[in-house]
Amino acid sequence: MAAEEHAAQGLTAGEYIGHHLTHLQTHKQAGVIDFSVFNLDSIFWSVLLGVVGLFVMWRVARSVTSGVPGRMQAAIEILLEMVDTQAKGIVHNAESRKFVGPLALTVFVWVFLMNSMDFLPVDLFHMVLEYTGLEHAIPYFRVVPTADLSMTLGMSTAVLLVCLYYNIKIKGAGGWAHELVTAPFGTSKNPVFALILGILNLAMQLIEFTAKTVSHGMRLFGNMYAGELVFMLIALMGAVGFGSATGIALWFGHVIAGTGWAIFHILIVALQAFIFMMLTLVYVGQAHDHH
Repeated sequence: MAAEEHAAQGLTAGEYIGHHLTHLQTHKQAGVIDFSVFNLDSIFWSVLLGVVGLFVMWRVARSVTSGVPGRMQAAIEILLEMVDTQAKGIVHNAESRKFVGPLALTVFVWVFLMNSMDFLPVDLFHMVLEYTGLEHAIPYFRVVPTADLSMTLGMSTAVLLVCLYYNIKIKGAGGWAHELVTAPFGTSKNPVFALILGILNLAMQLIEFTAKTVSHGMRLFGNMYAGELVFMLIALMGAVGFGSATGIALWFGHVIAGTGWAIFHILIVALQAFIFMMLTLVYVGQAHDHH
């Protein structure tokens, strides 16, 4: 494992983790905030996994039969029924569900696939890069897009834009603007009080939209980032045991801990994808509600 190699080279645990938590980025000038800097590894894996998810769903849709379904078709049908049931229970507008339902399915499959990259050995691609001699051209390479805050906030911002679209579509621009300044505290016939309440209502609405968007992305990022970090710590535990004759018990602990965490992480991967999908449905459903 690369963890053992790094330990042999004298790297500290902090340096090892810091290296594995650094993104492959476009050129960045030190000490300058530059929004033109992109995490190339997150973009690569998110696009690739999105294409893989679409391809698998397309192949299953093409091979659907009316007889006894195969395992893959049965699994997809169960997934579709689950998403459709949740969408019907939250978004009551049948016309909106024609878009929101597929959106929720896409979100679940895409996030699940990106989360699942956490099951790959933390040093796998670093070892491949070293073996192929590309470690200098690609010094950093992270493979879990949902452990990148820019990715999760980007997805939650996209959900926010969908919510804004449905707010305007369902309520009209004037109706939504009226709601922004009258909910949740209502209004008053007195012009002065109406102005004060309007400012308070607008402030609360802006805070609500911001809080929902940030928490939506932060929740997924926090769970996946923590899971990735735990896998790195387990890998380091194995490196310590591997490099010491008296630490062989620690190496066995690394194997047991890694296996146990991987099994537990299956639940986290699926649960976080489900939660992100459900919150997407809830927020879009709230955009249909009149106050």
